[in-house]
Amino acid sequence: MPSTDNQGSSSPSAPFGRSIWSLRREQVNSIDVNHESSALESELELFQKQVTDRFHGLSAVSADELLSIVWIRKLLDVFVSCQEEFRVILLNNKASVSKPPLDRSVAEFFERSVKALDICNATRDGIEKIRLWQKHLEIILCSLESGQRALGEGQFRRARKALMDLALTMLDEKDSGSVFSHRNRSFGRYNTKHHHQSSGGSSGGHSRSHSWSVSRTWSAAKQLQSIANNLIPPRGNEIVATSGLVVPVFTISSVLMFVLWVLVAAIPCQDRSLNIHFSFPRQFSWGTSLHLLYERIIEESKKRERRNSNGLLKEIYQVERCARHMTDLVEAVQFPLAEEQKMEVEQEVQQLSLICEAFKNGLDPLERQVREVFHRIMKCRNEGLEFLGKTNSLE
Repeated sequence: MPSTDNQGSSSPSAPFGRSIWSLRREQVNSIDVNHESSALESELELFQKQVTDRFHGLSAVSADELLSIVWIRKLLDVFVSCQEEFRVILLNNKASVSKPPLDRSVAEFFERSVKALDICNATRDGIEKIRLWQKHLEIILCSLESGQRALGEGQFRRARKALMDLALTMLDEKDSGSVFSHRNRSFGRYNTKHHHQSSGGSSGGHSRSHSWSVSRTWSAAKQLQSIANNLIPPRGNEIVATSGLVVPVFTISSVLMFVLWVLVAAIPCQDRSLNIHFSFPRQFSWGTSLHLLYERIIEESKKRERRNSNGLLKEIYQVERCARHMTDLVEAVQFPLAEEQKMEVEQEVQQLSLICEAFKNGLDPLERQVREVFHRIMKCRNEGLEFLGKTNSLE
């Protein structure tokens, strides 16, 4: 569970804004503060404000929109915007990025970033799995849409078979042996030798992939926890020593962590878990919105009371609910259809049609956005490694 209280007196304790930048100003008041310094402070403050405003908008949505495909796409748009603005900050401050202690913080962010690529690939595989469900849903829809014809036993037999196939494909990946967990596909191509070296050459299960689509032994929960480890707010002396640049590094790291957590929570992934330990420090203005969203998503998971579920995506919940109702209907139906049964079928078909339409309109754009996140992460990391004087890259 994320903690909103921070330990240690050296961490900033006031709400984020000019109070944090004042830590640095107190150190430089005795000397002339040049225009460049003021411009940097303005740039960093603007970045924090933009992150805060965007996540405030995401946290203000209704319960019906939260965790929908539309909302997930907005979340990814926010991440891409934040990532690009962070990248510009790095470009504008190349000299500082390569110097201690900032170089260590930036290197740690890039290490988290490369681990994030597996989450992107797992999300892509999860979207592909949803597409398989969509095919079964369309068979059911085609079978039971009455139009001008009367529904007979043949249509219900076809719908029953599609429902059984859907139930099998919606089993937890650990039980179903899904091919999606070991397909050798990825959004990017790597020099695997360099990539293995840049990620530490680890041989431990959940942290060894980072390149192609995730293996059967890969764990989304362990990967998230690995990314969240040691993600702590910068101390006052670190802010001063880095001219405040360590703050956006921590901010984008927290945003990355949260977005990945939401993707794993919402989209089918092997070994999913919401119980990841990371914090939303309240002294940063964006922390309040992230904490609110976290609480709302956790509450939603409790409402559904579905352990080892395929995901908290709103449309997945609708598929599960509709499939249960449809199964009950086709099992209980008698011929000729009573008028009441016919009305029930028509109502469920209407709901099913809305779900299919949401998948048809939303899954392709969602996958494109996940691909864009993948490539934005790679681009920022490759450029940053050059600043740090490294030769390894993801190309």
